[in-house]
Amino acid sequence: MGQNRSIIVEQYRTIALTGMLKSFFKKGFLEAGCDEAGRGSLAGPVFAAAVILPQDFCLQGLTDSKILPGKKRILYREIIEKKAIAWGVGVAYENEIDTINIRNASILAMHRAMENLGKTPQVILVDGNFFKDFRKIPHHCFVKGDGRFLSIAAASVLAKTHRDEFMKNLHAKYPHYHWDRNKGYATKDHVQAIMEHGFSPFHRKTFHLKSLQLTLGF
Repeated sequence: MGQNRSIIVEQYRTIALTGMLKSFFKKGFLEAGCDEAGRGSLAGPVFAAAVILPQDFCLQGLTDSKILPGKKRILYREIIEKKAIAWGVGVAYENEIDTINIRNASILAMHRAMENLGKTPQVILVDGNFFKDFRKIPHHCFVKGDGRFLSIAAASVLAKTHRDEFMKNLHAKYPHYHWDRNKGYATKDHVQAIMEHGFSPFHRKTFHLKSLQLTLGF
């Protein structure tokens, strides 16, 4: 009972120090947080990142990358990549998404991120409710995990910033789709550009434009 109490106290101390995000799931284990970006996009690959942080890592304000301002995400990326024990990014491309579906492609990207870590974790913490075994390493899935654990939040920042950078570079070749602004998501200007210019080689072929037109009021 005393040991369990000390674990609970330590977890609450960790939450207080890091702005409500936990530094670890199990103290003393090498944990990799894992998250993806671009799952709901109409174009471009899905990116994933895996991050192993020191268990005393503290970065005030770090949370789910989707709610962070863009400049802060870039700043946090620099800090995370510098201070992480290890980090890796993985990508699953449009043809893979169309072949194995976005769910499996997201897992594939996460596995590739894990392969690029360069260090083997003892536990994997995954954002969301699905994952497939990776090298028999124990894993735990957490819905909205990027708002619960620092390592998952860090992975969400790396996945998002690396993907955003990729889409901005792609925008230079296909400027009429406005990927520098919408990053491939179904904004009105993006769908309008598809209707005017057709699909690019980087568009995913398994989404239905007609349903998008109805949704967006075209």
